[in-house]
Amino acid sequence: MAKAFEKRNIKRMDEAVTFIGFGALSIGRDWGMKVADTARPDEQEAGRVLNSVLDMGINLVDTASAYHRSEERIGKFISGRRNEYILASKCGEHNDEPATYYDFSYGAIKDSIDRSLKLLNTDVIDLMQIHFGLDPEKVISDGETVRAMKDAQREGKIRYLGASIDGELAKECIISGDFDVMQMEYHLLNQKNEENINLCKEKGIGVLIRTGLGRGLLTLRALLMPEDQLKQNSKLNEMLKLVDGDADLLTSLALNFLYKNEGISSVLIGTKNIENLKKNIALLESEVDPQLLKKVIEAGKK
Repeated sequence: MAKAFEKRNIKRMDEAVTFIGFGALSIGRDWGMKVADTARPDEQEAGRVLNSVLDMGINLVDTASAYHRSEERIGKFISGRRNEYILASKCGEHNDEPATYYDFSYGAIKDSIDRSLKLLNTDVIDLMQIHFGLDPEKVISDGETVRAMKDAQREGKIRYLGASIDGELAKECIISGDFDVMQMEYHLLNQKNEENINLCKEKGIGVLIRTGLGRGLLTLRALLMPEDQLKQNSKLNEMLKLVDGDADLLTSLALNFLYKNEGISSVLIGTKNIENLKKNIALLESEVDPQLLKKVIEAGKK
């Protein structure tokens, strides 16, 4: 079986997710590096992307209230295929297009979950995650958000709880026992959550990786960056030298780095262009030199 479609079991959920999951940010909200087109696709293209993701065999779709039209488009185009995918969304950062705002109060979270259910055109959301803002410590200590999520869980509106956070606060969430899944940043350029990933593995908690390609820096887009900006990133510069400027090889190494970590359940790849997703999957399948992989990992730890 292709690496991308290998299913990894999340013990706390008793569900298996494909190693590559789909991050649905770009199909609903203008987003991306300034060197690339940041506009979201039109309705027809968004529907094509979503259905193509499922046709390929990916079984995890991750969205959020804050992703503007993402939930609505998922509900419109693939709710009829609801049995084919595990649906994850987020609460706490609310849609107020063209902006968003934060509200972690009990009432706001309950209302947000109800709104997400309606937009997603589903009776239940498999995984609801906290979309933390500028003061995550307060959200955790207040406890209103988790209480609202647990009440929604008891009401059968959501199945499992998750949190999207990094570092020491992620560790606190893991230890709390409240969460079945953690969504964290982790890639060659930022390996700080490695200990948290290992801790999740010990506790049977699922791990979803966001920005697994370093927000595009570990792809061809790095070569489109202004030279002065590129020079400021010493880790990326060293990695590009190690691969002789071959950005596709760097992407392949970045994806295989994540694949080799058994504590990672799924890597969320976001795109509005299905051909880019297919290319990344092909690069994941490429065999990489173990010694070269070791060198780029070490470069990322400096």
